[in-house]
Parts: sequence; C-alpha cells; structure tokens
Amino acid sequence: MEAIGPGVTLYQSGDEVFGLLPFPAGHGAYAEHVVAPTRVFVPKPPSLSHIQAASLPLAGLTALQALVDTAGIGTGSRVLITAAAGGVGHLAVQIAKAYGAYVIGLASAGAVDFVASLGADEVIDYTTTDFAEVVSDLDVVFDLIGRDYPAKALQVLRPGGSLVSSLPQSLPAVAADAAARGIRLAELLVEADRLGMTVLAELAGRGALTPTIAATFPLEQAGEAQAYRVSSGKVVLIP
Repeated sequence: MEAIGPGVTLYQSGDEVFGLLPFPAGHGAYAEHVVAPTRVFVPKPPSLSHIQAASLPLAGLTALQALVDTAGIGTGSRVLITAAAGGVGHLAVQIAKAYGAYVIGLASAGAVDFVASLGADEVIDYTTTDFAEVVSDLDVVFDLIGRDYPAKALQVLRPGGSLVSSLPQSLPAVAADAAARGIRLAELLVEADRLGMTVLAELAGRGALTPTIAATFPLEQAGEAQAYRVSSGKVVLIP
C-alpha cells in the first residue's frame, strides 16, 4: 500500500495487502497503481508471494462463492469440478478439500497428475472418459466449461443437488430438466467480498490454498497475456 487517504484506520502506508477491486464495473487492475476502498483488501499472508497473491482474489472468490456461499459444501459433500486444472478450477479443488468435501476433478491427460497433487480424491481424464458414465449421486457440480456439460451434470447429481455455473448462459437450456429432477441451478457472477478474502487469506496462510502460476507477463504485454492459453494455473501481469 503506497498511500492512504484521510479517515483510513485499517492500514498504513507500506502494508502488504491484496484484494478484488469492485467488480465488474468501477475499477480496473491493469495498472501500476490503483485507488480503491480499503475494505476490499486484506493483509497478504507471508506464505504468498506478491505474484501468487495477485492471482488469487478473482479466481479464488469465484470458487469460494460458488462452492461455499452458493452450494453450501461441507464435510462429506460429493463435488465434481470441471476444468479442475484451470485458473478457477485448481483453487476450487483446494477450497473444496479444505471444507471436507470428496472432490472429483475433470482434467486433460496432461493435467491429471497436477489435479491429483492438489488433493482431488478422483481425477477423470475427460478426453478419454465421459464423466456421466462413471460418477453418480453427487451433491454439487461446479461447471466452468458450459457447452453440453450442464446437461451431463444433471445425470450425475442427486435430487436436491446443485449445479453451479460461472457461465450462466449455459443454464436456461437445462432449466426444465433440472426442475423435473429436483436439482437446483445457480448462476454465479463473482463479487468483491472482504469476508471471502479473509477466508482465502486464512486458507493460504495455513497452507491449504496455494495458487499455481503458469506464466507471467509485463504490463505492456497485457494483450498477449489475455490471449495466452494454459492448461493449468494462472497467468499474472507484473507492473
């Protein structure tokens, strides 16, 4: 934190913090400096580098708000996470495990070992196996892909289960089937959330949540960074 305004009591200049700026409108973070309300930030855990901390708020809050706030997972919940090696997915696996869930992750062949290393109880190579044919009786599916995945998710969820999607445009097509099966559909758009950031910081501080950095780019290469595709982890811009 470079400087604080009048009336700020939470922090002092020089404090190391991280957080999600008000989203989706109002602020942008592709910059060397930003001005933001102090209460969107929390102290950075010493265990995280600044690059790791920068990668965590948007993706981590997406996973936390989907799995904990929306789906209400807990000990023994059976959870399937699509794109489990990706920026949101690899954090979702760790968060679900930290809350005591039984986690099944979908990943490509090259990322199976990575997802297993995050603590997933089962990892399915979606390039060779249709998950709808090998899993059942799930409490939650967290879908980060869309396409035909919501329809398949309904086949493996128990009545009363939840399908949470970060791609809400994929849900209307399955709404009638979900209602007939007694399955809850939930659309998620992540919000800035200091309480959620506190949870992420606590998990990271005790080693239960570690972001994986796939690549870094200088700020002037923001366009290239946005277009860069990785199979696992997060891409971070460095001012």
